[in-house]
Amino acid sequence: MARYVGPVCRLCRRERMKLFLKGAKCETMKCAIERKPYPPGEHGRGRIRESEYLLQLREKQKARRIYGVFEKQFRNIYAMASRQQGIAGENLLAMLESRLDNVVFRANFAASRSQGRQFVRHGHILVNGKRLDIPSYQCRPGDVVSIAEKSRENIVIRHNLDTIDRAIPAWMDVSAVNFQATVRALPIREQIDVPVREQLIVELYSK
Repeated sequence: MARYVGPVCRLCRRERMKLFLKGAKCETMKCAIERKPYPPGEHGRGRIRESEYLLQLREKQKARRIYGVFEKQFRNIYAMASRQQGIAGENLLAMLESRLDNVVFRANFAASRSQGRQFVRHGHILVNGKRLDIPSYQCRPGDVVSIAEKSRENIVIRHNLDTIDRAIPAWMDVSAVNFQATVRALPIREQIDVPVREQLIVELYSK
C-alpha cells in the first residue's frame, strides 16, 4: 500500500495554512507555518499567478491532505458521493468524516488522523465489538467504535485520553470511561469544521 513518508509540515506550508497533521506540535511555535508561512521550494516566496483552476486544485489537495487519502481514493469517494442524493460536495465531506480513522481522531483516541489510521492498522480498534483494521471503513449510524481491551493501557492512547481536549462533534457520543464512541448520525455540513470549500472541488471534477 502506498503512503506519503515525506515531511508533513511541508504539506501545510504548501497550502499556506495549518492542516493539523502532527497533533500537539501544530499548536506550538514549533509549527512550520509559524516560522515559514510561505510555500516550500526555491520559488516559494515568489508571486503566484492566481487562476480559477488553481483555486479548485488547491481546495482538492487541501481536503486530500487533511484526511490523508490519495488521489485515486479521493476520486472514488467523490464518484460515490456524486451518485448519492443531495449536494455532492457535502456528501463528499460527510463520507470523508465518516471514515474509521477520522472517527478515532474525532473521539480523541488519537492525536492526529495519521495516528488514528495507525491505531486501526495495528488492531487497537473495534467496531461493534469486532476488530477492524481498515482505516477507510465507512462508519454508519449506530456503530460503536471502541479501543480493544488489551490496548486500553497503551501509554500513547492513555496519554491522548488524558491530555486531548478537542470538542467532540455533535454527531458522536464519546465515553472516555468506557473507551468507546458511538456514531449517532452521519455528519452534516454545519458539523464539519474543516476549512474546505467543497463547491470548488465539485467544480474541478465536473470539468
